[in-house]
Amino acid sequence: METAGLMFVIGRILFGGYFVLSGINHFKHLKSFTSYAQGKGVMMPREATMLTGLVIILGGAGILLGVAVQLSVLLIAVFLLGVSYQMHAFWKLQGMERMNEEIQFKKNLALLGADLMFLAIPLPWVLALF
Repeated sequence: METAGLMFVIGRILFGGYFVLSGINHFKHLKSFTSYAQGKGVMMPREATMLTGLVIILGGAGILLGVAVQLSVLLIAVFLLGVSYQMHAFWKLQGMERMNEEIQFKKNLALLGADLMFLAIPLPWVLALF
């Protein structure tokens, strides 16, 4: 495998793996994630936490494995857009809380940019399952 292909596979593992592990944490720490979501005004916070956990597990796994790439990218994009606006609305806050949420918001925008770049990679991907 060429160097570029190897770097792409490593990038997919890191990017997709990040979302898979984050999704698992939604279930592993369901009570605390639900409380956080409730505090942010999310309707049906437990169900929303489970749904978003499933969405990012599926999206992350698809990117990691190179399976259903367009759908996987869409799942991650929808998650990042929704969670950034709802959970990290720094413009509504003051002080340290504002700064922390702004950092999370901007991180999510960077992740969204990386996510959308996957659409520019011709299919099938190197070492994709199918």
